[in-house]
Amino acid sequence: MKTLPISRYRFFQKLQPLSLLKKITGKSVTGCLQVFSTSGCWSIYVDEGKLIYASYSEKMFEPLYRNLQRLSQEISTLPGGIKEQLRAIFETGIENQAIPNPDYLAICWLVNQKYISPSQAAILIEELALEVLESFLNLEEGSYEFIPESFLDDMPKFCHLNLRLLVERCQTPRSVGVRVSVSEREASRREATYRQTSPTSQSHPSQLFQINELKPKTTPKSSRTNSYKPPAYSINTNEYRDQRITQPPVDKKVYTIFCIDDSPTVLNAIKSYLDEQTFSVVGVTDSLKALMQIIRTKPDIILLDISMPNLDGYELCSLLRKHSYFKNTPVIMVSGKVGFLDRAKAKMVRASGYLTKPFTQGDLLKVIFKHII
Repeated sequence: MKTLPISRYRFFQKLQPLSLLKKITGKSVTGCLQVFSTSGCWSIYVDEGKLIYASYSEKMFEPLYRNLQRLSQEISTLPGGIKEQLRAIFETGIENQAIPNPDYLAICWLVNQKYISPSQAAILIEELALEVLESFLNLEEGSYEFIPESFLDDMPKFCHLNLRLLVERCQTPRSVGVRVSVSEREASRREATYRQTSPTSQSHPSQLFQINELKPKTTPKSSRTNSYKPPAYSINTNEYRDQRITQPPVDKKVYTIFCIDDSPTVLNAIKSYLDEQTFSVVGVTDSLKALMQIIRTKPDIILLDISMPNLDGYELCSLLRKHSYFKNTPVIMVSGKVGFLDRAKAKMVRASGYLTKPFTQGDLLKVIFKHII
């Protein structure tokens, strides 16, 4: 449970949730709207005016587990005991308030482990957003702030939801709606994609949101499709009804993390922060011996301390980049130095990222997930 600082109570005022949402729907708006009340905090993340995620602090994992339980009946790659696995890694394992939204990190992990597809993650996020917005629209008093830079900036984006149409769905009585299965919704989206190729065809009702493909970040944002239409509550896709989505079983990848640091304490902390079911951590204190071990191990990510005797992190990173196999392997420089010059040196030797000491478990997971997803 996140405790609201007492100083915020002085700034509580009458709120108009619809007006707040309207302010963040502009195409130039990207960031996170945080709204605080005596009962908790709502976080609504937007990218160019489209909702990419929403959560409520007091019910962060409960809706996720509930929707995953429902999806597990339709998606063969999603095991029934996924709740316990997520709880151990992202809820129990992560320190309190280490990162703002470990639930979103959990969704990224599910996609990365191929338990769910990116399009299924988009559907999951839509369902969670509807629940969050329903409680948010009933808010009468509180305080708010908009943060232009948010936790999701460097994370994968699975969809861009139309806020106005989400609100309309929240305001529609539940008795009118008909819950459709994942297979039906995915089928309707495939049909919508086909219809968009014909200039004379009408837009399909499923255009509530755009499902994003996980492409390189160089893809221009201006290419998004903004032709949204209100969702229908009865979709004629009987041929897909009651069908279980079957996907071939996949081996769950265990990522090898190679850590070079002359401090055993730091190496032990990294090992304790990373779940052994997902990560295999190799720790080395001698930078001179590390190079040959890295070549033999061929890790997925390298965490490299800058200040080490004999061969410092900059020199080791430069040597790795000269090896053809490690030209694109993520190398994260780890240091207590936070100056501009140190970060510039890291870029000069083509380091992939920079992690500042001391770091929390959330800081470590964020930088790792950024480079493996």
